[in-house]
Amino acid sequence: MKRLYRKIYLTILGSLVLVVVLSGVIWHFGGQKPPMSEALSLAGELIAASLPPAEAAAAEQQAAIEALALRLRTNITLFDSAGAVVASSDAPLRAPSGDGGWTYGKGGPVWTLPLPDGRWLVAQVGDGQRNPLLLLIFFLAAVALAVAITAYPVARGLTRRLERLQAGVETLGAGDLAARVEVEGRDEVARLAESFNRAAIRIEELVAAHRMLLANASHELRTPLSRIRLGLDLLEQRPDPKLKADLRTDIAELDRLIDEILLASRLDAVPALGPAEEVDLQALAAEECARYDDCELDGDHAVVHGDPRLLRRLIRNLLENAERHGRPPVRVVIRKAGPSATLRVEDGGIGVPSADRDRVFAPFFRVAGDERGAGLGLSLVRQIARLHHGDAVVADDPVSGRAGFEVTLPAGR
Repeated sequence: MKRLYRKIYLTILGSLVLVVVLSGVIWHFGGQKPPMSEALSLAGELIAASLPPAEAAAAEQQAAIEALALRLRTNITLFDSAGAVVASSDAPLRAPSGDGGWTYGKGGPVWTLPLPDGRWLVAQVGDGQRNPLLLLIFFLAAVALAVAITAYPVARGLTRRLERLQAGVETLGAGDLAARVEVEGRDEVARLAESFNRAAIRIEELVAAHRMLLANASHELRTPLSRIRLGLDLLEQRPDPKLKADLRTDIAELDRLIDEILLASRLDAVPALGPAEEVDLQALAAEECARYDDCELDGDHAVVHGDPRLLRRLIRNLLENAERHGRPPVRVVIRKAGPSATLRVEDGGIGVPSADRDRVFAPFFRVAGDERGAGLGLSLVRQIARLHHGDAVVADDPVSGRAGFEVTLPAGR
């Protein structure tokens, strides 16, 4: 299996080798005639004019070469047209070859200059330094080695974090919903790890909520189903209009519970508000209050931006909760204050104990002493309110002391 860190590491090394090779090629083909060649040729002609002629005595030519070498602080050798040494300031340099110019060898680069009278002047440049091409290659090779040594832990550290992230994904996929990965650094990999952790937390919450919903729903569905089954048995033995009415009530309760379960599942699966519109909250509450005999509406005109079907379900659930668990009369109060609209549903019941005021919004929560439980109604109220960027809380009226629930929503235009 190809490892990512090896691919990254080999890519870096390959790039460095390519740089070294290209530098050598460019130096080799482009360095034969450096920009200073013309200046050195001109200097060579001037030097030739200052040397004794080729017919001069060897001692005179030797003296001239030594004086020139001392002045230029380099080693110079003078050759005749046949390549024999005529004079040298130090150990004779290698014999000239070709047409002159730069040559390189163990002693370093030398400059060979043909003189007009057939002689050759060979001067050492750089005081015995090595071939600049080799120096360049050695320098680039040292840089490549340094980069290779330092790049390996960087590449390996990057892919090691990716491997840990992969292990976390596989663990999560295997069913361990508590799997998390350590967030290291502040780069893209760290942000990817943070995104994975957020997704894992969300998945764990959704699965836990669905498990609880399934367990509670199966328990809640048994009650009306058992009553329906018993009622059918009794109805076969003795037809009774009251028994038929009870069966219709149980079927309606079963239908309502299934509808709430489906809505709760949909809101959990897609926790975002769909197409929204301006909704007259007062008109919506008036339509729902008309379904009850002991329901009174006292409200300001308030418009909110949201889904009218979900907002209708919010009001209906609050009214049904007041009818089932409270006492008449039920009162709906709508107030608009600045950027917010508040909807309160009050009744004459004893209210919710202080210890249960937050837990009452949990699915199928039962207040102590209430065998019917709250089902999913209040849980959906809070979900819908928060989906509209608001919230739902238990809040008794501070003036009258009547028990109630309060929903705050952002007001529209």
